[in-house]
Amino acid sequence: MKIANEKNHSCSCTDEYSLLKKVIVSSPEHMRITEIINETQKHYAEDNIDIEKAIEQHENFVKVLQEQGIEVEYTESSPPLNEQVFTRDIGFCIDQHMYISSLASDIRQGEVKPLIQLMTQLDLPFTRLFAPSIEGGDVLLDHSTIWLGISGRTDARAASYLEKVLPDHEIIPLPLREDILHLDCALNILSENEAIIYPDAFSQDDLEQLERRFSLIRVNDQEQFQMGTNVLSIGNRNVLSLPQNERLNAVLSEWGFHVIEVDLSEIIKSGGSFRCCTLPVKRED
Repeated sequence: MKIANEKNHSCSCTDEYSLLKKVIVSSPEHMRITEIINETQKHYAEDNIDIEKAIEQHENFVKVLQEQGIEVEYTESSPPLNEQVFTRDIGFCIDQHMYISSLASDIRQGEVKPLIQLMTQLDLPFTRLFAPSIEGGDVLLDHSTIWLGISGRTDARAASYLEKVLPDHEIIPLPLREDILHLDCALNILSENEAIIYPDAFSQDDLEQLERRFSLIRVNDQEQFQMGTNVLSIGNRNVLSLPQNERLNAVLSEWGFHVIEVDLSEIIKSGGSFRCCTLPVKRED
């Protein structure tokens, strides 16, 4: 681990659902499926991405965030970085500190530099991680507990590493089914007591462990393919979700969540949705 910057300015996240105040995003202006790196891309590789449509959807998404009082910061986009829109993967804020991910995918390594530049510009504290690999899509915050997806992007050794770095937290590893890209493609914490889950991504033991901790809202295979778990909680039981997931949105409403429907259908072709497209910097209880 290399401490790249130690400032004392505002960076604070302890969970996945408190009032969202500030996020980092990146424009999909260079978005393109080139080297296939997940199952969703494999399905859409022939059609590929309509960049103009993706930009329009992303701009509308950002507008919705801003209308909800959320401050939005952009990393500088670069033509070679075709997955840069998924800012969640390249970092994760825990308590008052940002960690810059050790990215497993070679084609995403270049995304680290513009994030570090932005963090320096914003005068925010961060630590650059180098090994073992760990990506923000596999990190779910549950106050003193961190649920850690063990995937093709996050090495099993990352659990022991985080235990040393964060001795006041309990790190619970959750090995994922091989075709699941990140933990947030199968699990998302919506409130103190509720979570949304694609149960087939987990072992029976881990599913039972999650059932003991949360009341679980289950998504089906089609909803999981359409990134059903990858909603974004912005506080006060407000959740951003795809309009295409009609059944799921109705269930969320029945559970007392206010669903804000935003179309990201072009962006999800590359394997990520609302949570993937936002890197929270600050949440408030």
